[in-house]
Amino acid sequence: MNFPELPLKGNYDESKYKLYFFDTGLLVAQLDEESHLDLRANKNLGVYKGALYENIAAEAFVKQGYPLYYYKREDSTLEQDFFVRDIESLIPIEVKATSGSSKSLHTLITSDKYSDIKYGIKFTKGNVGYNDIFYTFPYFCLFLLKRYLNIKMKF
Repeated sequence: MNFPELPLKGNYDESKYKLYFFDTGLLVAQLDEESHLDLRANKNLGVYKGALYENIAAEAFVKQGYPLYYYKREDSTLEQDFFVRDIESLIPIEVKATSGSSKSLHTLITSDKYSDIKYGIKFTKGNVGYNDIFYTFPYFCLFLLKRYLNIKMKF
């Protein structure tokens, strides 16, 4: 995307993208033998952890019918891997493989520059939560995103 605002298709830039496997199992199968063994036998995700969780999320979003939108601001480290929308706003989605902070998500939600963003969603290994600016859900809820947003709009 050129800028995180609605409409999503109006800000789409085909030269800015990330590639994901439609099947995360195929992604793992494509790794070299040492990495493959490390992941499967030793359950050592190591440097692959973030990429694997991000790919799992992309796979879940596409299977729910969401197109994938990616944004990276050229003059800073601000980067957001996923965006969806509801009736009222643009929703940045963060998928965290570690328990670190979500600086880009926080900036996108709190800055007046991004007026179409009212709240965000973060998927992590933690529990369900809300901190006044974004909702937190465990990874296993990735496949429920569309259902959650549809229910949220009714209230």
